[in-house]
Amino acid sequence: MNVQVENLEKNMAKITVTVDAAELDKAITKAYNKQKNSISVPGFRKGKVPQNMVEKMYGAEIFYEDAANIIMQETYPQAYDESKLDIVSQPQIDITQLEKGKDFVYTATVALKPEVKLGKYKGVSVTKIDSKVTATEVNNTIKAELERAARTVTKTGKAAKGDTAVIDFEGFIDGVAFEGGKGENYDLELGSGSFIPGFEDQLIGHKAGEDVDVEVTFPESYQAEDLAGKPAVFKCHIHEVKGKDIPKLDDEYVADTTEFETVEEYKASVKERLENNKKAEGRRAQEDEAIAKIVEDSEMEIPDAMLDYQVENMINDFANNMAQQGLSIQQYMQFTGMTMDSFREQVRPDALARTQSSLVLEAIAKAEKIEASDADVDAKLEDMSKQYGMELEQLKTLVGDSEKESMKKDIAIEKAIELIMDNVKEAAKKKTTTKKADAEESEAEEKKPAKKTTAKKTTTKKTTKKADAE
Repeated sequence: MNVQVENLEKNMAKITVTVDAAELDKAITKAYNKQKNSISVPGFRKGKVPQNMVEKMYGAEIFYEDAANIIMQETYPQAYDESKLDIVSQPQIDITQLEKGKDFVYTATVALKPEVKLGKYKGVSVTKIDSKVTATEVNNTIKAELERAARTVTKTGKAAKGDTAVIDFEGFIDGVAFEGGKGENYDLELGSGSFIPGFEDQLIGHKAGEDVDVEVTFPESYQAEDLAGKPAVFKCHIHEVKGKDIPKLDDEYVADTTEFETVEEYKASVKERLENNKKAEGRRAQEDEAIAKIVEDSEMEIPDAMLDYQVENMINDFANNMAQQGLSIQQYMQFTGMTMDSFREQVRPDALARTQSSLVLEAIAKAEKIEASDADVDAKLEDMSKQYGMELEQLKTLVGDSEKESMKKDIAIEKAIELIMDNVKEAAKKKTTTKKADAEESEAEEKKPAKKTTAKKTTTKKTTKKADAE
């Protein structure tokens, strides 16, 4: 096998792989053995037709596709290693020569990790954290916890907003069922907005055992052109309506369900937890802000193939999460009216931010000669064993060398983030007030002269590599 590398523009490269004709012949024979049991020729039993007779009757081309796949699966990993390239995308394969008796030649066009020209990464200014927690936030958190602790009970009455209806459904256009519009025993929370607008509202007011025709109209931008903009009828059968029996907050409930004895103790603990969460979220927001500023001050040329690869990974992760909830990605697209193309465009900015952040953090780790040791990996594994309730030695047996190397890279990234945050400069967020707000604040100050009022900070949460790992 011969491997040649050609560097292209925009951090792309073409790997040309040439495989000896003899290896192609072997692959064709493997393809024949794979297919022979399905080949039928008069006078021969299935699986007994000689290879040369099959090639004479149908041409050797009948085995080319399988043979090519066999060779590429065997040779591309080796070509990858021999190229010594830092590849960050799936290969785009192009077969340039495939003929029996001749060398097999194919090319793999790949994206390469771009070089990063770092800007300023020490002394970056970030917004100061505000970890103040209000009584309203405490009460809302407790309310949500009570709702989560609620018992699910079967309702005999009509379904209301917030209830869960267990339904079978099937969609029809002009009386004809369409593909992907059917589901059975689906738990649908009414008011969640997870289905097409108007779908859930039409189930409110109905009881278990009832059949309901839900009439909706597909969005004009719907991915299936034959359905876009058309009215549809979903025939639904309600198996069950489930409501929530929310417990009452009192000392008895607190003593029975928490480590505290009174409501006041419980509220104090919730407030402390919210403050800690705000500090942690504020820290992550500062990390995102600092990294975003470093990215903006740095230079890198990200190849489209690298970004496309990140987009597909994010979509696959999303699809897996949907599958765990009993919904396919196709059904999600139908119920939201999105197309895969529009979904990719929606994901793309976040994919770009993740890619840029990852590249910048790796470049900082390299510039500062930050590395993770075996002791760092052991400490990480010990934390993981406690988190997952596993024996440390058992966990170590599950982690191979490649996983340890990946962990070292992640730990180096975490250390790079710590370096950035150890050198940031905090700046108070500029306060913007209206005349009415100024008057309200003055009144508040008069009532509580000893208490300083600060503007509530609002942050937009982005994703860093460290946050992904967490």
